[in-house]
Order: sequence, then structure tokens, then C-alpha cells
Amino acid sequence: MEVKPAWWKESVVYQVYWRSFRDTNGDGIGDLKGVIEKLDYIQSLGVTMVWINPFNESPDKDNGYDVSDYYAVMNKAGTMEDFELLVEQTHARGMKLMMDVVVNHTSDRHPWFIESRSSISNPKRDWYIWKDGKDGKPPTNWRSYFNPSSWELDETTGQYYMHSFATEQPDLNWANQEMRAELYKMLRFWLDKGVDGLRLDALALLAKPELLTDVEDPRDIRYLTHNPGLHDYLQEMNQEVFRHYDLMTVGEIAFATPETGPLFVDEERQELNTLFHFEVADEMPEWDMLRFKRIQQSWAEALAGRGFGSQFLNNHDHTRQVSRYGNDQEYRVESAKMLGMMIHTLPGIPYIYQGEEIGMTGVRYETIGDYQDIAMLNKYVEEVGKGGDPAAVFRDLQPLSRDNSRTPMQWDGTPNAGFGSEKPWIKVNPNYTEINVEQAESDPNSVLAFYRKLIALRKTNPVMVYGDFTDISEEDPHLYVYVREYEGAEWIVLLNHSNESNLFTFSETYFGSDLITLELVLGNYEQTTESWNDEKRSMELRPHEGRIYKVNS
Repeated sequence: MEVKPAWWKESVVYQVYWRSFRDTNGDGIGDLKGVIEKLDYIQSLGVTMVWINPFNESPDKDNGYDVSDYYAVMNKAGTMEDFELLVEQTHARGMKLMMDVVVNHTSDRHPWFIESRSSISNPKRDWYIWKDGKDGKPPTNWRSYFNPSSWELDETTGQYYMHSFATEQPDLNWANQEMRAELYKMLRFWLDKGVDGLRLDALALLAKPELLTDVEDPRDIRYLTHNPGLHDYLQEMNQEVFRHYDLMTVGEIAFATPETGPLFVDEERQELNTLFHFEVADEMPEWDMLRFKRIQQSWAEALAGRGFGSQFLNNHDHTRQVSRYGNDQEYRVESAKMLGMMIHTLPGIPYIYQGEEIGMTGVRYETIGDYQDIAMLNKYVEEVGKGGDPAAVFRDLQPLSRDNSRTPMQWDGTPNAGFGSEKPWIKVNPNYTEINVEQAESDPNSVLAFYRKLIALRKTNPVMVYGDFTDISEEDPHLYVYVREYEGAEWIVLLNHSNESNLFTFSETYFGSDLITLELVLGNYEQTTESWNDEKRSMELRPHEGRIYKVNS
């Protein structure tokens, strides 16, 4: 099939959660100057794009995803001059910058909302979603991501406003053309400052349900997403903004499926370049190899020849991959490398979340008071309020708390892990003395060294970017083996996601009688001794071992 090369398809993206990255002014919170200070390190990885989480002015109820001024930089992050220097210095190092933009909702302290709630007749009333209650109750039984109800009563006007997240995050009304025009103007402002990419938050929620009716199961909040009009809005955004710039756009698309996903990224439809789906990160709580294979296969088939997807297992909203999906104990290094190899060799654009490249792990704080995650805290209050045992509720919420991935970046073994001179806004993971960048830099077999090799391979071998994908491991519950092929190049990736050694046997339908040799490209163990049995056409993989072979015929 025809493949259209593009620079953004060849990207390797490094996500910086700046408030947990590096603190330069001693306030305990990371900042943009801290990102600038560490750009040489980021560049040394070989990545091509740096994604910065929201830094706009915000009351910080949801760590910046509640914007009160789209045109300002919050004091915690720094100044507009800091941002402009970040763009300049990122470009000077041959990398691009991606900005995280929240367009589904604002803060309740945004001037637009302050005007909107001031009176029913205010010109900006319709910029948000206001409805009358029913029989003294909210308009519907819909819940939000963070609260039992997606509606909040405003005492001043007697109406309810809709919020898909926290009560302090009122949803914008995308049906209002004047409001949309203001958002497009805002996007152009930042793109004109040199931003190269946009990560668009919560895009699946822009269009609201047409009918204000109760749902049978409010807990399954899919009804908040993928409503009629959504693709009209995205195509308009493309026409008004995206197509005028040479940029990369990625949409956070909750509940996207292989059936609906291509609608967002099909190159003929002119909406987005790529998307995040959450069939793994949201819907697969723990590792399930067969389920993961099915997800990858269905998406590969759906996007083939139509558009590009993304590959990730962790980010600022999802706990660290080696703890959640791997083995962060006796096989932490091997497991972290194996998961990285998988993400960088499957079809789609790979995303690295800060600290992933050194094998940082999730955390288990001792008390609920140590946690900052608003989603976890609200859920804790809700469940305890229903009569749940506080200790049991706490244990249940710990593994998937967003704070697992928000602990400070572990730079070295000094106090605060080299994050800054003062106590960080959130506690450092206690294992920072053993797991940190300084230690990794001194070890040629570290996770960090392995990630640099992976990224370098992707930049010099188009088969990793554009290659066709074929899974040849079928229903094996531990081994994932697949082939990537592109313009005569053929690679085989073998992954053993298990604490035990496992044998993989190639079927005759794959190798047949052809004389084929396998040339090792990369392995994740310090020593990779050949385990190929020519007679049985089999290969034994050690616990959490990953190998990439080039096929020579």
C-alpha cells in the first residue's frame, strides 16, 4: 500500500510534566526554566519532539487543566519570556515543541465563565452549557470523570452548569460559533510563537449529547463522548487553524475504537494527524497479553493506509508502565527495556513519559494525605461516604492513582533527587537513591542507554516507522512476536513478557524452506547469546527479554 512520508510520522515524543521535572527557583514546583536547563539531556536521548503539559494561567485545581487565561503563563511555570526562550532553545537543538491545550473546558475563574454566570442575559451565557434543573434536581443523572454529577447548581441564576471533570472546570459550549472563533484565535496565537505541535485535551467530549435525558448506567460515561457534531468541529478547526501551519496534531480521544478512530486521523478527512486511544491505558488495568495483541491487531488493520496512531503505556494520567504492566522488582531493568522496545517497534508514534527512560516506578505513599490527585481524592471521599472501609478504599485506589507518574524526576541521589533545593510539591519516590539519571549515565547497560539505542534505530530505519505489521505469535499468552516490513527491509521483534523463560517456534508457513538468517539488531540483555535451534526453528527467550532481528534471505 502507498505510504506518504511526513516528518511528524517519524517523531519520537518526550513528554515533560514540567511541575515534576526540575525546580530552578526553590518554590518546590518545577518550571519552564527547569525544562530549558535540561534540554541538553532531552536532546541526548535523540527525541524529536518535546511535549509540555499545560502551563497557562490556572488556579491549579487540576494541575493546569483548568485554564483561567489562555494567553498567559502561570506564575508557577514562569513567564512568557521563559516560554519564548524554551521555544528558541528547543529549536536550536534540532527538536520541536508540542503544547498541551485544553479546549473542552476552562477554569471557573476564567473571565469568560465569570461573565457567563453573572446573569442569564449575559452575552457570554451561551459560551458554556446552562440548563434548568428537574424537580429540584440536576438536569440529568450524568456523572463527571471526577464527581458523582456533571452538573453544578449556580445559586445566583438558579441554573446548573455542566462540567465533565471537576466542578471548577465548566465545559465550553462548542455549539456557540463565537466561542469557537475565540479558541481558534488563541491557537493561532501560540502557533505564531513557534509551537510545532498541539496535544488537544479531551477532544472526544467537545460535542454534547443532543437530548438531555437520564441514562441507564451513569457510571459508564461514554455518553459524554463521540456525540453528533464532533467531527464537524474538528474539520472546522483544521480549516481555520491547522492547515495553515506545518505542525503535528494529536487528539486525546477517550473511548475511541478501531471503528471510530480512523475518522479522526484519516488523511483524506483533514481533522487530526494522530490520536491517543485508551483501550490499553484506561481499559486494561493490568497486563493481559492476549487482550493487548487483539487491541494492537485491530488498530493496525483499521489505520493501515489511512492514518497514524500513537503508542504509549504511561503518561501524567496513568501510572508508570514498569510498575503497572511490567515487573518493577527483580526484573525492573529488563522489563523496562522490553516494554520500551515494544512501544518503539509497534506501528505508531512512540511517546516517552519523563523518567520512563530510566525505569522509574510507581509509588505507594503511606496515607491519603500524601496524595495530590484530585480524581483519587474525590473518589476516596465518594467511596468512604458510601460506607466503604477507608483503609480498603485507599489500598484499592493506590495502584492507578495519577500521582504514581507525577513524582519528581529522579536526577541523582542527593536530597530531593536533584529536583530542586526545597521540598517538592509532591513527595519523591523513596527509591530515587538507586534509580536516577546520574546512576543510569554511568552504566552502559542501563535502561537509559537502551532507550538511546532504540531511538537512534528508529531515526535511521524507516521500517520501524512505515513498516507493515504482522503478528506471528498468535495466541501465546507470554510471547509477542511480530514482523515489520518496508521496501525490502524485514525485521522480527521477539518479546517475552514473563518472569519465566519461554520458547518460540517459527511456523513452517513463515520460514518455509527458504534459506533465511537472522541478524541481531538489538537485545535488552547485557549479553545476548544465540539460542536459535535451526532444526526446530525455535528460539528461547529469557524472562522479560526482547530482541530485534533483521531477516536476511
